Amino acid sequence: MKKTSSNSFNVSLGVASALLIGCSVASAQTAATPPVRLARLADQAQEPKAAPVQTAAAPHTNHWETTAAAAVTLTRGNSESFLATISLDTKRKWERNEAALGLSGGYGDSKDRVTQVNTKNTEFAQGFGQYNHLFSDRFYVGLRVDAKYDGIAGVDYRCKISPLAGYYLIKTDKTRLSVEAGPGLVLEHLKNQEADSYWAARFGERFEHKLTATTKLWQSLDYFPQMEHWTKNYLMNFEAGIDTAINKHWSLRVVFQDMYASQPAQGWKDNDMRLLAGTAYKF
Repeated sequence: MKKTSSNSFNVSLGVASALLIGCSVASAQTAATPPVRLARLADQAQEPKAAPVQTAAAPHTNHWETTAAAAVTLTRGNSESFLATISLDTKRKWERNEAALGLSGGYGDSKDRVTQVNTKNTEFAQGFGQYNHLFSDRFYVGLRVDAKYDGIAGVDYRCKISPLAGYYLIKTDKTRLSVEAGPGLVLEHLKNQEADSYWAARFGERFEHKLTATTKLWQSLDYFPQMEHWTKNYLMNFEAGIDTAINKHWSLRVVFQDMYASQPAQGWKDNDMRLLAGTAYKF
């Protein structure tokens, strides 16, 4: 019995020793862990942090772009004549809306060498306004109003009102081509005739292209036939021009205009053309 008790005591002593050794090792590892973690945290704190990326602000484009243009022709000597034209155009583009306004006018006369009498050969004033709302990047609806006076062509007044639907066939930073169509109302008074009004259709086309960073060209065509007499009574306006910048504000331009009325005022011709060369200033 004494031998058995001695063996049991030895086994118990061995187990207790093993437990003490294991606890000592675990305590040593646990005690070593915090300094290691602290060292790692210190290293991370010393590492340089990347600077936050700053996004460039988008350029502000919602502003009015206004251009004033003028052309003057003066002759003296064997002939005496004077011609001056001025125009003011402004436009603005939002994310889903577009607006354009324009005014122009001109006056000219010439003196007969024999009678020394001045005769007017140019006298006009006209303006337009158009507003478009885009339902997509290319499709839009809008309203256009045109008003005109031309003393030489026998037009006391002519006003055209047209709601429209349009589509950009081409729409890039350099080139834009759009087509428009819609009904219209024409109110006019021609010389020696009664005031008249009639329903019409309107078909329009606009083209703009930047040839270079400083040179652009444009072209437009409007066709306005009367609903009841498409081939007998219609109006057609065509314009083409080119503009080359001299500096940030000034530019030189040449503009060709052709106005056709199939039924002009009695005693007047049906076609008027202008070729204007002048300068423009962009605000």
